[in-house]
Amino acid sequence: MKLTCGIVGLPNVGKSTIFSALTKAPAEAANYPFCTIDPNVGIVDLPDERLDFMCSVFEPKKKIPATVDFVDIAGLIKGASQGEGLGNKFLANIRETAVIAHVVRCFDNPDIQHVREDAKTDAPIDPESDILTIDFELAQADLDTINKHAEKVTKQIRALGKDEEKRLAPYFSAVEKIKPLLEDGKCARMADLTDEEKAAVYELHLLTIKPQVYVCNIDEDTIDSGTNKYVETVKKFAAEQKSEVIVICGKFESDLSDITDDADRKEFMDSVGLKESGLTVLARTVYHLMGLRTFFTGGADECRAWTIHAGDKAPQAAGVIHTDFEKGFIKAEAYTVDDLREYKSEAAIKAAGKYRQEGKEYVVQDGDVLFFKFNV
Repeated sequence: MKLTCGIVGLPNVGKSTIFSALTKAPAEAANYPFCTIDPNVGIVDLPDERLDFMCSVFEPKKKIPATVDFVDIAGLIKGASQGEGLGNKFLANIRETAVIAHVVRCFDNPDIQHVREDAKTDAPIDPESDILTIDFELAQADLDTINKHAEKVTKQIRALGKDEEKRLAPYFSAVEKIKPLLEDGKCARMADLTDEEKAAVYELHLLTIKPQVYVCNIDEDTIDSGTNKYVETVKKFAAEQKSEVIVICGKFESDLSDITDDADRKEFMDSVGLKESGLTVLARTVYHLMGLRTFFTGGADECRAWTIHAGDKAPQAAGVIHTDFEKGFIKAEAYTVDDLREYKSEAAIKAAGKYRQEGKEYVVQDGDVLFFKFNV
């Protein structure tokens, strides 16, 4: 499973505009359905104030941030689960992502066609209906996956007997909870599954069980308040699904992405009362929904943010830098970015007794600064 975030939504909701702003790459955007046929893939730097602080201390030659991979996936319409529009392509592309960012149109603009029921109809703005359209199509695709897999499981039980049926008990209990939701057009993530049940259905790679964040695309007139009736509708719906909501003005973020000077960017954000880009919030949210965490290395040559999975131990973190580091792992010397803030230098951290020696069983924490000792 690729650690990518798929940006999805109905045609003309602002997906490609947001993607282009994220990646500062010209994703093909146009005011007509299906302008995104093949997924655009972009690697997005993850802004991190902790890395910036380390650079202010070490003054390195290079700064290398963590990254998040985003995929701009073809617009979906009703009937996609039966192959309508670009449905088959959409479902194949989204299946390979780890997190879904669902862009929802939360602005009025008569000049931009709103497609919902079919590619030829200019529909009224209705965020709940838009969300339900995509959820229904994904749920139908998942239902088809479960039904097909059920045939395979039945054959397994016939061949291997009751022991196999007992082994598959968590799978059956998970399906019993998930299937009624899917039949009702709802998402599998709403099911209250145990860890064992989640593991049992993992291999199905269900679309609606993936973590999801709703991205409310607003107009520039709404930036100041940060909400409108459409946004409130999405927030209410997301709360029921236990999903997060981020409010972004795609047009503003697109303009902001064209500004390269940091001072000018800050001035532009200050003009509308923003402390940070909505896209920064989106990238950070997606990063954590993927279950990713960051540790750092620092020195005169470079300061770098490294990506690991939550729960990874020191040898696994070492292996992210180089496989030899993991194979020959001896120990990790560690402190935190917060330690560096407090004591100002590694020498002072050591003098304060905050410079730690960690072994193979140490679970790396988000914000650790590590130096590995190894022998191969």
